[in-house]
Amino acid sequence: MSKTECAGSLKNVIDAMYVLNGKWKLPVILCLVQSPKRFSEIQHEITGISPKVLSNELKDLELNYLITRKVYPTTPVTIIYEATEYSHTLKSLLNELSIWGEQHRKKIKEQ
Repeated sequence: MSKTECAGSLKNVIDAMYVLNGKWKLPVILCLVQSPKRFSEIQHEITGISPKVLSNELKDLELNYLITRKVYPTTPVTIIYEATEYSHTLKSLLNELSIWGEQHRKKIKEQ
């Protein structure tokens, strides 16, 4: 890989990490890629995430076009979060991360 190619790849990775940074963004995306959910359902599925953090992550993901927030005029108001088609482009990345995470966990346990 040439120096220019390396610099380009590095810039792309930095851009991706800027959008997907933090402990919770990828788990939220993975949760919503499976099916649309309400706030409480997401919080229930992702153990350990606080309401404030989840709210912030959902706002960031919406700003980056990875999820949509749909408000339904029911009583009480129903809000559904849904993965966008754009977020589905992350499926192979999420699958590879899952495989790597499982392998890494096994390696650490062996030590």
